Amino acid sequence: MRPLIGLTAYTERATYWIVDDEETVLLPRGYLDMVSAAGGIPVLLPPTADAPDAAASCDGLLVTGGPDIGAGRYGAAPGPHDDDPRTERDAADLAAVRRAMELGIPVLGVCRGHQLLNVALGGTLHQHLPDVVAPEVAAAHSAGPGNYAPVGITTEPGSRIGELLGSGPVTVRCHHHQSIDRVADGLRVTARAGDVVEAVEARSGAWAMGVQSHPERSPDDLRLARALVDAARERRAAGPPPVRRAG
Repeated sequence: MRPLIGLTAYTERATYWIVDDEETVLLPRGYLDMVSAAGGIPVLLPPTADAPDAAASCDGLLVTGGPDIGAGRYGAAPGPHDDDPRTERDAADLAAVRRAMELGIPVLGVCRGHQLLNVALGGTLHQHLPDVVAPEVAAAHSAGPGNYAPVGITTEPGSRIGELLGSGPVTVRCHHHQSIDRVADGLRVTARAGDVVEAVEARSGAWAMGVQSHPERSPDDLRLARALVDAARERRAAGPPPVRRAG
């Protein structure tokens, strides 16, 4: 059986079929297609109190993109450019990541998921890139609604992402206005675009990686998704390791 990959989903009000403006569990299809093409079975994980138990039943976890993480989750005050809080999703995603890390379940964080992996382990975020980098740099990372613009990154030698994508410069597709500030103690930076942290990975223990880019927007490039699926398959074959406490 192919490995089960849990994908964090979210709720938004939506209108479709005979449904009119109703709370609906959503996720862009690109994530599902990417996981399936990479050899995994995608399973949606709604943002509920059951999220950590749902994650524990999977062989791998893909933490998807989306709105800003609530500033209070990393000890900051809300900023003027922050998205409206998604309290339910923040709580569910953080709990799912921490449970996966404790159980040694491979984790790949994408954009918000990359930032959330850092926050889950005790790191912090820059709340608005234009406040910390040059305007033209910030604009390149957030080129307008629905525009996932190409950004050049440089990877660290010996890192997982370096082995997967090469030493660089590597072009990825990005859309974000926040980024990692203080890196959690359990993570190390493995790619940058100038001063912007573009990838992190766990220093030890479980297979865990975060990328600020959106690999689901490049359907012909499955390298990151295959790495997650391969790690999930290996864990499934080996059986769960002893429980580790995230943090």
